[in-house]
Amino acid sequence: MSSSLITVEIKVNGVIQPRAVEPRTTLVDFLRDHLGLTGTHVGCEHGICGACSVLLDGDPVRACCVFAVQVDGMSVTTVEGLAPQRGCLSNIQDAFCETHALQCGYCTPGMLIACHALVDRVPQPSEAQIRDAIGGNLCRCTGYQQIVDAVKLATTPGYQVKDTRHAAIVEMRRG
Repeated sequence: MSSSLITVEIKVNGVIQPRAVEPRTTLVDFLRDHLGLTGTHVGCEHGICGACSVLLDGDPVRACCVFAVQVDGMSVTTVEGLAPQRGCLSNIQDAFCETHALQCGYCTPGMLIACHALVDRVPQPSEAQIRDAIGGNLCRCTGYQQIVDAVKLATTPGYQVKDTRHAAIVEMRRG
């Protein structure tokens, strides 16, 4: 027995995306399966690990715990939408590369979302504020210190993207 489809219009990374979805479609599945935005990772599927974090109207949420129909008419920013323009990286994304804050990379999109949400609220956060902001995201590789260092570096007055090769690598992987 198939369920009825519901039409939603969700603004994703600045573009309105009208789609017909099943009521049980999670936001993470909508992003990955309907839009091909695979930067948002599926981890625990219970809202614990933070790998699926996105910004919903500017606030970080776990996309595995929200249905697409619940965000109809709202704005979602994924890791793909954090950079100021295609082919570039945000300061935080670049600082993650500079400080080796990504290793296996699985938690990285969720960490970036959490860090961007923090810096949008607190432009120069303390180490305690950074640790609090990323506290809901699990990372088994970095020990978190490099992530804290990345946010501190990215929020240093005058910091600019250091290496455009980082953005070039991202573009090559996108195909």
